[in-house]
Amino acid sequence: MPPATPDLISPRSPRVLAARRLAKRNFRGKDRLFLAEGPQAVREAAGHRAGDTATLVELFTTTEAAERYADIVGAAREAGARVHLAAEQVIADISTTVTPQGLVGVCRFLDTPFEEVLAARPRLVALLANVRDPGNAGTVLRCADAAGAEAVVLTDASVDVYNPKAVRASVGSLFHLPVAVGVPVEQAVEQLRDAGVRVVAADGAGNRDLDDELDKGTMGGPTAWVFGNEAWGLPEETRALTDAVVRVPIHGKAESLNLATAAAVCLYASARAQRAFGGCRSVTGN
Repeated sequence: MPPATPDLISPRSPRVLAARRLAKRNFRGKDRLFLAEGPQAVREAAGHRAGDTATLVELFTTTEAAERYADIVGAAREAGARVHLAAEQVIADISTTVTPQGLVGVCRFLDTPFEEVLAARPRLVALLANVRDPGNAGTVLRCADAAGAEAVVLTDASVDVYNPKAVRASVGSLFHLPVAVGVPVEQAVEQLRDAGVRVVAADGAGNRDLDDELDKGTMGGPTAWVFGNEAWGLPEETRALTDAVVRVPIHGKAESLNLATAAAVCLYASARAQRAFGGCRSVTGN
């Protein structure tokens, strides 16, 4: 059987133009839609629902990608998404990557109200305060997901979590755990503390050492880690809001750790401490 003919061949098609404009934050906010590119992100989007509402609205795919990822395209159709076979140039115009993988999904916003995050009584939270690089934000979200965090919170001064680079860097984790956005840092810290969560700032100049905190047994309770800006960290006024300012020890000669690496160390330290009485759970379940 010959391959199917693309039904979208013009980059000027209204459907294509509507999707392409989602690369810009103001249009994402207006439409409350964002792009998810590549097989992993689209697969997760197709399987995600908010109540009775499917997250994936529309899927653009090349003929080759539709054949290679037939299971993903089938899942998109089952989710009720409109599926368009598109010419490679159309996909290239919608995509924000240098080398598109042939699948681009249009998804509904899926952020969770902060009040719902608090009501779930989370034990581990990543709070991004003034994180401006979308790649870092997406990577921290992925780390939080891997460490078993129950939520990620982005303050009102942080990058848009629906930025295409942030979505790609999360590698599907955006669809796995609650994400609250646009929360003022003072409100986030105060309400997390009121919910019984200890709020800890991660800062290279912290007066407490992560190893010492683990040895003293202070990391086993509900914890929210506050991560700051990539270039200048957390301002003094934000550090002052928290219950402790903790540094990741540098045992070698490295000057520092980048944001995502430090976040992974901190989140996994809390995850290990919280699981201590029940035994350490590995990623393989052994």
